[in-house]
Amino acid sequence: MGILDFVKGQFIEVIEWLEDDDDILAWRFPVRGQEIKMGAQLIVREGQAAVFVNEGEIADVFQPGTYTLETQNMPVLTKLKSWKYGFSSPFKAEVYFVSTRRSLDL
Repeated sequence: MGILDFVKGQFIEVIEWLEDDDDILAWRFPVRGQEIKMGAQLIVREGQAAVFVNEGEIADVFQPGTYTLETQNMPVLTKLKSWKYGFSSPFKAEVYFVSTRRSLDL
């Protein structure tokens, strides 16, 4: 493994939840010491919402769709972290996926 492979492995490029169990209401995306690459792809499937959390505060919420993460579509996180327009460095945030499907088995 070269140095470029190591560096590339430190940044998350795709964030998604491949939901396979209808009984799960929420799931935390595993970050484990990595940073999210600015420009990473966020994929939110039908029946899901993605919630970005910064230091315990809910920042931005994304509905179903595919997003390229940029300062323009993360206004709350951008403000909380005091990023300037066009900020491009990797960043840390907690990402939770929440099921928005109705469940009658509660």
